[in-house]
Amino acid sequence: MYTRLAAPTMTPTNPSLLVLLAAVVSHLLFKRHEPTTLKSLAVPLVVLPAVLSFLPREKPSTMLISLFFSYSIFYAGLLLSITAYRISPAHSLAKYPGPLACKISKLWLLRVASQGKLHLYVKSLHDKYGPIVRVGPNELSIADISFLPSVLGANGMPKGPLWDGRTIGASSNNFKPAEGVLINARDLKRHAAARKAWNTAFVPAAIKGYEALLVGRVAQLIDVLKEQKGRTIDVSRWFSFFSFDFMGDLAFGGGFELMREGDKDRLWITLERGLAFPSLVQHIPWCTMFLRHTPMVGRDMRALAKFAAEQAQRRLQEGSVHNDLFYFLTEHKRAKGELYPFPLAVANSVVAIIAGADTTATVLSNAFFNLLSHPQSYKLLQAEVDEFFPRGPGTKEPTDASLLSNMPYLNAVIKETLRLQPPVPTSLQRAPTVGGGSKVLGDGFVISEGTAVLFPPYTIQRDPRYFSPDPDSFIPERWLAAEDDPLSTLNQDAFIPFSAGPANCIGRNLAMIEMRMVIAHVMRAFDLSFEDGYDRRRWESDLRDYFVLHKGRLPVVLHDRIGQGVSA
Repeated sequence: MYTRLAAPTMTPTNPSLLVLLAAVVSHLLFKRHEPTTLKSLAVPLVVLPAVLSFLPREKPSTMLISLFFSYSIFYAGLLLSITAYRISPAHSLAKYPGPLACKISKLWLLRVASQGKLHLYVKSLHDKYGPIVRVGPNELSIADISFLPSVLGANGMPKGPLWDGRTIGASSNNFKPAEGVLINARDLKRHAAARKAWNTAFVPAAIKGYEALLVGRVAQLIDVLKEQKGRTIDVSRWFSFFSFDFMGDLAFGGGFELMREGDKDRLWITLERGLAFPSLVQHIPWCTMFLRHTPMVGRDMRALAKFAAEQAQRRLQEGSVHNDLFYFLTEHKRAKGELYPFPLAVANSVVAIIAGADTTATVLSNAFFNLLSHPQSYKLLQAEVDEFFPRGPGTKEPTDASLLSNMPYLNAVIKETLRLQPPVPTSLQRAPTVGGGSKVLGDGFVISEGTAVLFPPYTIQRDPRYFSPDPDSFIPERWLAAEDDPLSTLNQDAFIPFSAGPANCIGRNLAMIEMRMVIAHVMRAFDLSFEDGYDRRRWESDLRDYFVLHKGRLPVVLHDRIGQGVSA
C-alpha cells in the first residue's frame, strides 16, 4: 500500500527567506555590474520585490500587505548584506583604518559636508588614524606625498567619480553640456584633448594680453574702495565683485559690472549657492540619475548657465576688441577648419568663471585676514610695497607683473595663505581608469578599480612632516628661510593649492598675477584695520568647504595712508 505524500506547502518563513536570498543576489549583481540608468535600477529594486510579493503564504493577505512585506524584507536584506560586506575582512579596503560610519556609507561624509566642515573632519581623521584613512566604503584619503606621483602626477589616475555627481546642475532645456568640458573630463585622453584649447589661452603671450584688462579692473576696485573710506565695509564682498567682473572680461570680453552696479541680478549669490549643492551630491554620485528628474535640483547652476549662454551669444554677435578666452577656445577649432560647439564654449566659459572668480576672491580675503591678524607681517609687506612702488606724484603704480613677481615678502604672504587655506581644501579625487583594472600606488599598495582616492591639500599642507615649525600658524617667513635651515622644514612637493600633474589649475599663473596686483594696490593705497569689536575667530568659523572654500564676511575699515609720500 502506498501512502500519498502531501505536497510541500510554503510556510510563512519560506517566502521571507526567498526574498532575503534575492536581496543578497541583487547585492552581488550590484557589485559586479553596477547599474547606471534608472531602467537598469528598476529591475532589481522595483520589479523584483514586486514579483516576490506573489509568493504563496500560509495565511492569505491583501496585495497591499504582501507588497509591504516583500519590499520591507528585500530592502532590509539588501542593506544588511551591503553593510556586512563593507565592514567584513573580505572587503578590499578592510585593512585601512577609519570610522565605522565611513566604512558603511558615504552618507556619513555627506552629513559632514553639509555642514561645510569636511576639510576639518578629514584632517582630524588623519591626525587620529595616520596617513591613509578609509573615508568611504570604496574611498581612501591619502596624506602622504610619496604617493603623489602615482595619484596626481603625470603617471597618475584620472579624476574620480565625484565628478559624476558634480554635473548635477550642468544641464537645462537651453544648455546641454557637451563632451570636451575640461573640468568634468574623467578619461585621461579626453582630458588631454580638451586641455589643448585651454593651453593656447594661458601661454605667457596670451596672459600678457590679459594684463590690460586686469589693470583696468584693479584700478576700478581701488576707486570703489576709496569711496568707502572711513566706514566699515565687507571687503570680501568687493573682492568677489572684482574677481567676477574680471573673469567676465576674460571669458566673454565683458558684460559683468558688479563693482559698478552691485549684484542686482543676484549673479554672485547664484554662483555661491549653485556650488554648494554639487559639493554634497559629489559624495553620492549614483543619485544623480534620480535628481536630474527633479525640477528644482540644480536651479542655481542652470540660472548661471543661462546667463552665460546669453553673454556668449552677445560675444558672438558683437565680437571683442581683445583676444579673450572665448576667442582662444573657438579659434583652436577654427584653425583646423572645424566648428567649436556653442554649448561647449559656454560650458568651458562657465568653468573659467567659477574656477577663477570664487577661488581668487577667497584667497584675497584670506590673505588680508591673515595680514590684519598679524600686524608685524602687515608692516613688513607694506614696507616692501613702498620700497618697490614708492608713493607720491609721478610714481609708478604696482602694475608691472614681472616686478610684482620678484617681491619676496608679497609672494611669501600669498603662498602662506594658499598653504593654510587652499582654494580646494579636500576634494582632489582620483580613481583608476574605468575598465583599466587595478592601480599600483606604491610598493605593496594596490587599489582596485572602483576605489577612489582623495589627496586633501588642507591636511597635507598643515602636516608637520612637511611644514614646521607651527604648521597651523601664519608665518610667511618660512618661505624665505634658507633651504638648509635646521630650524625650518618646507617641502615644496607638499604645496599643492593648485593641484598637481596633468589636471592641475591651468590658470594658476594668471591667478598669481591677479592676487599680487590687487594686494599691492590695496596695501599701497590704504591703511586697513578690523572693525572695532570684530571677533577674529568668526572668520575661520565661517569658512566652508563646498568643494571650493567659501568665505564669510570680513568687516574692515579703510583709511588713507599716512606717512611717506602722499595718499595714492
